[in-house]
Amino acid sequence: MISNYHTHSRYCDGKGELREYVEYALSRGFKALGFSGHAPVPFENNFSIKEEDYLDYCNEVRRLKEEYDGRIEIRLGLEIDYIPGVLEDFGALIATGGLEYTIGSVHLVPSSPIPEGTDIAEQLWFIDGPRYETYDEGLQKIFGGDIRAGVRAFFHQSNEMIEKNRPTIVGHMDKIVMHNRGRYFDPEEDWFRELLYETIELVRETGCIAEINTRGLYKGRHTDFYPSRNAIRHMNELGIPVLVGTDAHQPSDLDKFEGIHDFLKEIGYRNVVTSL
Repeated sequence: MISNYHTHSRYCDGKGELREYVEYALSRGFKALGFSGHAPVPFENNFSIKEEDYLDYCNEVRRLKEEYDGRIEIRLGLEIDYIPGVLEDFGALIATGGLEYTIGSVHLVPSSPIPEGTDIAEQLWFIDGPRYETYDEGLQKIFGGDIRAGVRAFFHQSNEMIEKNRPTIVGHMDKIVMHNRGRYFDPEEDWFRELLYETIELVRETGCIAEINTRGLYKGRHTDFYPSRNAIRHMNELGIPVLVGTDAHQPSDLDKFEGIHDFLKEIGYRNVVTSL
């Protein structure tokens, strides 16, 4: 069954109306589509749903769900950033929006607890976005250039998120590699693999679904899936359920699967989720 549950729109940092995504999905034979806008966060930014627009987003997804019933399965979700001391409990967003699923992700990493009364955004290492310079500048500013400390903090934060919130889906769990570009470390080094595999084991223990995210490949920002092919093989050995997501930011991104389904078939992946 063709589906995608990692979808952004004009409500956050994507482009296009929700209806445009639904119509594109229908034109490509999709059976299910989930919307997962970036959750509101309590500081100024250009990527998340504004707090005052959150219920509008939820209500529009529900209207489309009813309108297209019988033609395509539409689900209301949210990609929620876990940020220690800032956004730790997903419960309020789930209850207020009446969410059907969550993607738990880490994009913003502090090196220590954020003092009250300070500019939150200034205390966070932003590991995503289109510019690798932002990654480099944040690494220097927040972690003094210590890449291992920054990576350890990323995975520790990811583990906390999984333990405290048990999101439906754990998003792009090694996204920290995107702007590394082979400059700071090799993702196959023992220290990095141990951190990643610890998070993978936690996903297994908690019963979450692991996302396989294709956006790095089709945007030309990475040379592999998130997580890597080797990590996917390891997850197969552990029997972890996986869900493919394109992390679409415009309708035409919805079916940019980049050969992942062929790869999963090739390695005989046993637990591929296609419907939530």
